[in-house]
Amino acid sequence: MKKIFLLLALSFCAAWAVAQDKGNMLIKNGTVLTVTKGTLTETDVLVKDGKISQIGKNIAAPQGAKVIDATGLFVMPGIIDAHSHIAIDGINEATSPVTAEVAEGDVINPLQISIYRALGGGVTAVHAMHGSANAIGGQCETLKLRYGTFDGDAMKMEGAPRTIKFALGENPTRVHGGGNNIVPRTRMGVEFVIRKSFSDAKKYMEDWDSYNKNKLVKGFRGAPPVYNLRLETLAEILKGNIIIHCHSYRADEIFMLLKVCKDFGIKRITFQHVNEGFKVAPELAAFGAMASVFSDWWSYKFEVYYSTAYNAAILTKNGVVTSINSDDAEMMRHLYHEAAKTQKYGQLSDDEALSLITINPAKQLGIDSRTGSLEVGKDADIAIFKNHPLSIYGVPQFTIVDGIVRFDRANDPADMRLMVDPKQNIDEPTFIEKGRDNCMDGTEFLFSETDKK
Repeated sequence: MKKIFLLLALSFCAAWAVAQDKGNMLIKNGTVLTVTKGTLTETDVLVKDGKISQIGKNIAAPQGAKVIDATGLFVMPGIIDAHSHIAIDGINEATSPVTAEVAEGDVINPLQISIYRALGGGVTAVHAMHGSANAIGGQCETLKLRYGTFDGDAMKMEGAPRTIKFALGENPTRVHGGGNNIVPRTRMGVEFVIRKSFSDAKKYMEDWDSYNKNKLVKGFRGAPPVYNLRLETLAEILKGNIIIHCHSYRADEIFMLLKVCKDFGIKRITFQHVNEGFKVAPELAAFGAMASVFSDWWSYKFEVYYSTAYNAAILTKNGVVTSINSDDAEMMRHLYHEAAKTQKYGQLSDDEALSLITINPAKQLGIDSRTGSLEVGKDADIAIFKNHPLSIYGVPQFTIVDGIVRFDRANDPADMRLMVDPKQNIDEPTFIEKGRDNCMDGTEFLFSETDKK
């Protein structure tokens, strides 16, 4: 009995520790870039219990609250990366064209140094995604960068909608058709896999609905359908409870998946990469689909040969909710510079450019009611810059998550790693340009020697 009480007490303390991980602070006299409500000069931001409680001038600091003097500094919403592969120990479950049953939330690694480095770039939240080896991959996880915890679950953004990774084009055809000689080998095979999966999930839902209705009838002796986690997950997509995030490049395939979604009544989808999105921008806008793009990455393989640095601006001007992502642990530290490129290529305003890395990715992840802009009532996820963040001279000084300073450029120790992993793999020199295809990490074993050349 004593052991039971001890375990309960420890569990309560652990839950309390996570629940209490919210900060109080006053950020004084900064230039506040709210993104959604304009720019406010010489303005204070008051944070209570991890939430923004007041924005205005000459706010008095509550007793015991941390005070940051932001005179001459720029205060903006924390940056959100809608396409990331950090903080997880597995990216691709590349054993089947459909692996909707697996989830990145099961392999969160809060000790990765890449988390702290992302904070050093003003990033406060990431969409930790499954890779693109599968036509329908695993479920993703939206994470707050609460660096300093040893508990992976504490990184999860509580209440964030569920998301899942899809992929079109060369990646699934190369892994499964080229690597294992199974469907899909072609682009039309990718569409078949997705359509069949949705049809199977629809039948699964119908079988369960029929059973649940009939079991209420007196004398019914039928057995329930066999539980299937893969089909359960796909059914949640059809019900609108899981948002699709789909790896895509070519306009024809993007348009194809729009038609598939329309046929199955699916409305919540964000296309990732979407390099040829500018060709189908009106169609994306009409559907209500969103787009998460690179600022100027293309031509690193044949199917992504055709793109333009004006892509994000064209999509934005056509009414598509657009974000700029990294898909790269290094690029993530410079997303504010990536957003600034749209002012050269497309002449977006400051608020439009900053939206690409703040409120827009928040909308794509379904968390815009809580983060993505500086507004009273939202989470205190904040980045503070020396010089304007869209300037080439912009440098993050503080990164704040839930009202707690997680990055302090001036005062952090030189080495912020929580723990050195003696088994950590050291990068080996290679002629293959890694980092430009992070979605395929962990799938090398599936390719033949011919494929590798």
